[in-house]
Amino acid sequence: MATSFKVDLRRGMVVTGKWKQGRYRVERLLGEGANGKVYLVQRDRNWYALKLGLDAIDLQSEINVLQSIAKQKQQGHDSFLFDVDDLYGPDGKEYPFYIMRYVLGATLSDFLRQQGMEWFPLVGLNLLGKLSKLHQSGWVFGDLKVENVLVADYGHVELVDYGGVTAIGKGIRQFTEIYDRGYWNGGSRSADPRYDLFSFGVLCIQLHEAKRLHALTVELLPQNRSAGELIQIAESSQALKPIAGWLRKVFAGHYADAGEASAAWRILMHRRDTRRHSKTPGWLKGLAAGTAVLLGTSVYWLLRNVL
Repeated sequence: MATSFKVDLRRGMVVTGKWKQGRYRVERLLGEGANGKVYLVQRDRNWYALKLGLDAIDLQSEINVLQSIAKQKQQGHDSFLFDVDDLYGPDGKEYPFYIMRYVLGATLSDFLRQQGMEWFPLVGLNLLGKLSKLHQSGWVFGDLKVENVLVADYGHVELVDYGGVTAIGKGIRQFTEIYDRGYWNGGSRSADPRYDLFSFGVLCIQLHEAKRLHALTVELLPQNRSAGELIQIAESSQALKPIAGWLRKVFAGHYADAGEASAAWRILMHRRDTRRHSKTPGWLKGLAAGTAVLLGTSVYWLLRNVL
């Protein structure tokens, strides 16, 4: 969705925080959401993402979520929030912004296009892991979609744009229709872990059967949309057939949260790898390489400290 304001930060422009005086040089626009724009910026040779908003109250709710997640770092969350301040735009008006660490990676669809769909099982598992940490902390991501998932080396996953993150039990703050449980008449828009899992299920179909999914949105009247239509696509798709049973349970709300769904997904991965034991999947090679790098680094520091 396009933003409701037209302020633009040009490349090379240096913006300065009104209160903390932090200076950031603008590199380029990364993306636009329902409540702001995100720019790639640089400070002290480090890269960050600057989220610029129109409504201070609306943006503050996102900041509150990120601050809450930062406090739960001991539970496995990485610190995401770097700075919060206001700035004066080119039009002379004051706008709120916050600074996030920049996640270097490709969008989920681009990563799979470049590396191959054989990476999908591992990436899906890592994404469920990210959602599980949010659910355990009392949050639902809300606006889960392909564009809001970045993938780095070895299938490492990061969620971006926390505008839809909602406390469990509240109404979903921000969503995209095609991924929305209510759109498919599959349940309410109340924030619960099953809401994210429903969106995850649609995301799986979007990645493998985008044309057929789009056709449903065009052909079906609102009252005729149902999770059953999504299940039909999954069960008739060669690519989705291995996880069709898992998707059926997701759309039926069988799994209580992403942790439970992740455990079932891991079992599917094991079965798939057992059947294909003669060929090492690309993601497994990557995982092995990553482990080797980590081991080598550990040995280096150990020897350095000893010697």
